[in-house]
Amino acid sequence: MDLKKLLNKEQYEAATTIDGPLLILAGAGSGKTRVLTYRIAYMLDELDIYSSQILAITFTNKAAAEMKERVKALIGSEKVSNMWIATFHSCCVRILRREIDKIGYSRNFTIYDSDDQKVLIRQCIKEIGINEKDITDKEIISKISSAKDKLINPQQYKNENSGNYKLNKIADVYILYQKKLKENNALDFDDLIFKTVELFKREPEVLKFYQRKFKYIMIDEYQDTNKCQYEFARLLASESKNICVVGDDDQCIYGWRGADIRNILDFEREYKNAKVVKLEENYRSKGNILKAANEIIQNNPHEHMKMLRTRSDDGGKIKVLRADSDIAEAEFVASEISKTKDDEKRKYKDFAILYRTNAQSRLFEDVFIKRNIPYRIIGGLKFYDRKEIRDIMAYLKIINNPLDNISLKRIINVPKRSIGATTVAKVENFAAEIEECLYNAILDVNNIPGLSSRTATSISKFVSILNSFIRRKDEISISILIKEILEQTGYMDELKKSDDVQDRARIENLQELVNAAVDFENTSDDKTLSAFLEKTSLVADVDNYDEDADTVVLMTVHSAKGLEFPVVFMVGMENGIFPGGPAFTNSYEMEESRRLAYVGVTRAKEKLYMTSARIRRVFGRTEAFTESDFLNEIDDNLKETFNLRNDFSRDTKQGFTKSSSWNLNSVPKEVPPKNIQFNSSRSERGLENIKDNEPAILLEKDISKGTKVKHSKFGKGTIITINKIDGHVNLTIAFENMGIKNLRLDMAPLELL
Repeated sequence: MDLKKLLNKEQYEAATTIDGPLLILAGAGSGKTRVLTYRIAYMLDELDIYSSQILAITFTNKAAAEMKERVKALIGSEKVSNMWIATFHSCCVRILRREIDKIGYSRNFTIYDSDDQKVLIRQCIKEIGINEKDITDKEIISKISSAKDKLINPQQYKNENSGNYKLNKIADVYILYQKKLKENNALDFDDLIFKTVELFKREPEVLKFYQRKFKYIMIDEYQDTNKCQYEFARLLASESKNICVVGDDDQCIYGWRGADIRNILDFEREYKNAKVVKLEENYRSKGNILKAANEIIQNNPHEHMKMLRTRSDDGGKIKVLRADSDIAEAEFVASEISKTKDDEKRKYKDFAILYRTNAQSRLFEDVFIKRNIPYRIIGGLKFYDRKEIRDIMAYLKIINNPLDNISLKRIINVPKRSIGATTVAKVENFAAEIEECLYNAILDVNNIPGLSSRTATSISKFVSILNSFIRRKDEISISILIKEILEQTGYMDELKKSDDVQDRARIENLQELVNAAVDFENTSDDKTLSAFLEKTSLVADVDNYDEDADTVVLMTVHSAKGLEFPVVFMVGMENGIFPGGPAFTNSYEMEESRRLAYVGVTRAKEKLYMTSARIRRVFGRTEAFTESDFLNEIDDNLKETFNLRNDFSRDTKQGFTKSSSWNLNSVPKEVPPKNIQFNSSRSERGLENIKDNEPAILLEKDISKGTKVKHSKFGKGTIITINKIDGHVNLTIAFENMGIKNLRLDMAPLELL
């Protein structure tokens, strides 16, 4: 390989710097996957480093698989066979399968998904006696997950929050929850990394083994790591210091789920002799799209400023749409997709609609169905979250790990076999008395008090079926095991006898589960049941994204990270939605929202639309929103602004009707509609007190909601709310070109229009 010809100057430097700590700051679309691929190939082919000494961490299974295939294509599969390219979670599962017995678990542990986790948390809430109206299971799960991300164990959490009644109760749940997880020989998703770090710290010899094994460590998307992931990497790299991290502080968008941007910003402080390489040449997007992205992101503070550049032409301007309503916005997007597809001979898969929250997809779905536009949603109900799939997966989990009480309870009466909730409660009480798991309790069914002979017989038949599966699980393939479960339990027969249309779809889903097992058997080196359960537990929604399916893609900007599309519609670009309300009172929230906007813009390769609506339905109410401040951060020369004021107009009887076409370069005045409730989150914003040398012209008696005013700096606006706080009159004003501002009447230079 002649890397100097294959890579640009900065890419070459990053790919050939092997020893010591290396920070690669890779701007969007700058070819970081290419750099990592060639870096690995260079290490294996040119430097003769053993593949078993390399650990490459990615954030999705899809990315890991693609990287491995690329390296194989460059230097052959033989040299790559022993290299670990994996996500944090799958890497840690692999370590724990070998070593977890050293911290008191069995190696056949179950990985609990979010549904299993919720069931167990609710059990703990009930046992402790917490009223779910006071503390919800969702809040408790969030707090426990956050604690694990920060490497805080249950007792530490209890000690740190002893003075706070609510958090102290959550600590009690955390303690009991971890106890029950261990009894079930189960780990939740956060435990996979948390317990690996615990293992490394408790067992120095284990840590030394993996430090010697992995002399070269590479971590992609480093800006999205949390404290637990950071510590895992730090411990492994502390011996060799050969750690290469790749990331972009401008694309840190997962702070809400624990990602700590300081991990990438402080890399040079952690590793004093670290080398830094910036990748700023973009190979994805047209010039105007990159200029718009640069103009948005430069408004954030930076320690490592990057400016994306490209050798491509500028392309068209960014199309900025202002629609009368959310319905008109959706109608426009559908019309533009149909028109562009025909005019430019594009396919549906060339188009992506990106929004900030999943709830925004509904209107687009309605319009697409009406217009027969094929679409798919990334981030909806996952295949493995469907009831019928979860049922059969629960059978597989209990067959693999009989200590798993949650899975056993799920399927003990599925399909129905006359084992109701009262019976299950009696089994649970008996299991508690003999201090055994539920499976061991039902093995001794004749000694469980209070059971009728009919119920005892039903349980015995269930136990007999389970035992036959457990005995044969290592003798038959996963696909055959699933077929036998469906047949011998009567699960498939029950669905076939049903007249419900949904049950026919469930049969197809179960057939697809068998197909998934066959694919696993054909592609996986480890064909055990444990390995199959790991694969299905760790699959991410984006891992199932099929780039070849010819449909329009609808997804959140968060889900779109790492993907690219020829034509992108960023919708709902309004203050209060994108950015969300909290961003206006919290600078960190605003910075992350701006990074999210940057990520959205840089998903577009050729065309970018940014749309907003004057009014939209929110929780059943019609609310008015001003255009997103992020749109105002883009230079006017880069934008082609138009509106739909005359395109889809409201008819009081018929709803929205289409009339004339949209008008280019006609920017409407922001006049809030009458009788519209404004987004309440705006009242949370801090006041922007601009002192003027001259006294305020207006008095309180001069103004009311809807009054038109003019500010010496912000221009024309409309008063939305008037509030008195500490004797001062505070105004929330929607300005035509400057968005929403909060001002004090006695300090702001305002005059009536």
